[in-house]
Amino acid sequence: MNNLLVLPMVLPLLVGIILIFLRPFVKVQRVISFITMLVTFGISVYLLVMVQQEGIVTLDFGGWAAPFGISFVGDSFSLLLVTTAYLITTITLLYVFSTIGKERENMFVYPLIHLLLAGVACSFLTGDLFNLYVGFEVMLLASYALIVLGGEKAQLRESIKYVLVNVFSSFVFLIGIAYLYGVLGTLNLAHLSVRIAEVGQPPILTTIAIIFLLVFSLKAGLLLYFWLPGSYGAPPMSISALFGALLTKVGIYSLFRVFTLLFYHEPGITHTLLGIMAILTMVGGSIGAVAYNDLRKIIAYNVVIAVGFILSGLAIFNPTAIEGAIYYLVHDMIVKALLFLLVGATIYLSGTARLEQMSGMIRNYPLLGWLFFITMVSLAGIPPLSGFIGKVYVAQGAIESSAFVLLAVTLISSIFVLYSLLRIFRNVFWGETIISKDSMIPMKKGMIIPCALLAIATLTLGLGVEGIASVVADAAATLMNPEIYIDAVLNQGGV
Repeated sequence: MNNLLVLPMVLPLLVGIILIFLRPFVKVQRVISFITMLVTFGISVYLLVMVQQEGIVTLDFGGWAAPFGISFVGDSFSLLLVTTAYLITTITLLYVFSTIGKERENMFVYPLIHLLLAGVACSFLTGDLFNLYVGFEVMLLASYALIVLGGEKAQLRESIKYVLVNVFSSFVFLIGIAYLYGVLGTLNLAHLSVRIAEVGQPPILTTIAIIFLLVFSLKAGLLLYFWLPGSYGAPPMSISALFGALLTKVGIYSLFRVFTLLFYHEPGITHTLLGIMAILTMVGGSIGAVAYNDLRKIIAYNVVIAVGFILSGLAIFNPTAIEGAIYYLVHDMIVKALLFLLVGATIYLSGTARLEQMSGMIRNYPLLGWLFFITMVSLAGIPPLSGFIGKVYVAQGAIESSAFVLLAVTLISSIFVLYSLLRIFRNVFWGETIISKDSMIPMKKGMIIPCALLAIATLTLGLGVEGIASVVADAAATLMNPEIYIDAVLNQGGV
């Protein structure tokens, strides 16, 4: 047991509340926000290292042991995602400082970002389904406010769709939790796993599993992604970067946790459905990514393709594919944040989001152009960048399980990712520049430095993949062997 495990959730929550009372003092809010994110990132790294040395970390609130009390569980999978989330937010905050504007800074943007991260951390670390619901709701409440911050017409329009979809999915989530509790009498994930294994997942539990599949698919943007392209393009790009990097990933995390720890006894039904949904998501996302000329829409559909790709690893459901999906998940969180920030800078400098109205920007802003190039090849999975290793492992896992349709679709979707981003690179950065020296807007340091830091992160992840190989292997082993998680939570076999 380690009390530090609660800090990634509690620290941003408390600081967020304090920042509400510091509304007029924007500079103070900036300093406190950045330090909080940096400290929480450091704590997350410490916990991740501890898990590698001593095993899964657990925390039972109030001394009530699982399954009777509230538990937090930090394994390699959850803490890897918490660490990545805080790394991205720390860097993205630098972009927020210089782009969000004084008006929004005075409208509680920093408290809302802290609340968002508290919800994300709670979702990743909680050991029971009800607190997963609570984590989702805290995160979504913050995102509802962030999406409308500024009050522009497009934001209000997209926010209605976003709020309605998430309220509906949360309602169905609550119904699923109630059904599961009614059948099994517990909501602790480890205890649920034991109970389901005892009864062998009869049809009633498979039906509940499909309800959870639909709920988390809506939240992750798996097949049911109709709300995502508009909603992620509406807020300022620094907020969109956090949405693209974090929000869908919480849904993906929940799908991984639920369908490896609880509902893994009927893979012929649940994981086949996951596979079909992943294929349709990649096909739909690929069509959307090449169909639009709006930069915001193109990158939003790239988020959709990545969701399908990552969950194809879960659908294949063998250790190699799960390992590949984890590699790609971490890579995608970093690179999607980078992509949103780069596109935000491009729109700011050119004054438009339309592809046909831009040209030759690499002549005016060479660093911006080459950072976009790195992002493009990283997302396409070209070695030695960070997207490569995940794609190789997922492909290898698909071959091992003879999932050749999934293999073909994942490879073809990679071509569509490369093509859609190549369109942006060719149209926006190549050719004759349409920006004269007189009309050229200076690049803000606060814009380019966060982009450079995230580009360094993706390069480091690709070139130094051995550094996290043991963490990813441990995360995959825990997901594929539920008894490790159960032993740590119920028998206190962890720290």
